[in-house]
Amino acid sequence: MYQNYIKRFLDFTIALFGLIVLSPLFILVTIGLYFANQGKPFFFQERPGLNEKIFKIIKFKTMNDKKDSNGNLLPDADRLTSIGAFVRKTSLDEIPQLINVLKGDMAIIGPRPLLPQYLPLYNETQKRRHNVRPGITGWAQVNGRNAISWSKKFELDVEYVDNLSFLMDVKVFLTTFKKVFKSEGISQDGQATMEMFNGNN
Repeated sequence: MYQNYIKRFLDFTIALFGLIVLSPLFILVTIGLYFANQGKPFFFQERPGLNEKIFKIIKFKTMNDKKDSNGNLLPDADRLTSIGAFVRKTSLDEIPQLINVLKGDMAIIGPRPLLPQYLPLYNETQKRRHNVRPGITGWAQVNGRNAISWSKKFELDVEYVDNLSFLMDVKVFLTTFKKVFKSEGISQDGQATMEMFNGNN
């Protein structure tokens, strides 16, 4: 009952309250990123959600679109703007995803939505991460975030799916604040975020 009804009600309520309370900060960050990213404060990207249904995730745009002489985007670390680095370090880039929660694309707590091109690379166990709505934060995020391996991340995602409960969501929710305050696990060594998943790592 919690997973099918109560969780969605709580997600909608928390997301609506969060957007109202954080609206001044939302506006300030939007203005700052508007000037830092040539008028593009938001980042939209397709991600697989519940039952692998594709939706467009909304985030603050922390990297510019600078390209090399061949027209290819520079590495993530080279495109991360100063304000973008701050927004990412403080996890403010996640705020717009509250809109995704209101729409029903996402939950507050759940496995992070990854890239659609990863779908064919998952094994049968890893695919089960899509049996619930993806979240703004999740069990893997409070247990290493981007600093752990892909295999460990997927293991934690499935562990969450198997043990989803109100108490577990409360634990993840409260632990998230601690992790954000300490800025833990934001990236892997040498990466702006994390290396791409290729089915083996």
